[in-house]
Amino acid sequence: MNIGYARTSTIEQEASFEAQQAQLKAAGCEKVFCEQVSAVASEREQLEAALDYAREADVLVVTKLDRLARSVPHLCEIGKRLDAKGVGLKVLDQAIDTTTPTGRLMFNMLGAIAQFERELIRERMMVGIAKAKAEGKYKGRAPTARVKADKVKQLRATGVGPSEIARQLSISRTSVFRILTA
Repeated sequence: MNIGYARTSTIEQEASFEAQQAQLKAAGCEKVFCEQVSAVASEREQLEAALDYAREADVLVVTKLDRLARSVPHLCEIGKRLDAKGVGLKVLDQAIDTTTPTGRLMFNMLGAIAQFERELIRERMMVGIAKAKAEGKYKGRAPTARVKADKVKQLRATGVGPSEIARQLSISRTSVFRILTA
């Protein structure tokens, strides 16, 4: 079964929204999940519904990759979820179809490029941190709980419980216990 997913960022994009739905129907989608919500929205209920609805041997169909995922890592995450269920992915405008060997290759190339990009960013970040440390500019996160150690011990000595100490001093319970057992 072909399952469609259409999305626009705003309700003002009605023409694009209708065009996507028409493309998905023309591509043989028997069920189409639609929503008008930004890709960076924390909740994309219809996307989740489409992913939950899909069963083994189904194909999730979208018109463009940017309608499906907010970033390449997000796309890879969706791809893993679909793979785990035995569901294919078809992107009409980019001619990607993970039910074919060439389509899987294209999808995996996108994932490999994303992985490479993340590793380069991390490598550059580590070089920058090492340089800042050598110049004495990198000091790490300022300690918050250790500075309050005397106050933690004082409150505990007066019978205040760990949860209340944490609340009063705006530190975690874990930090309170760490200070008390040190």
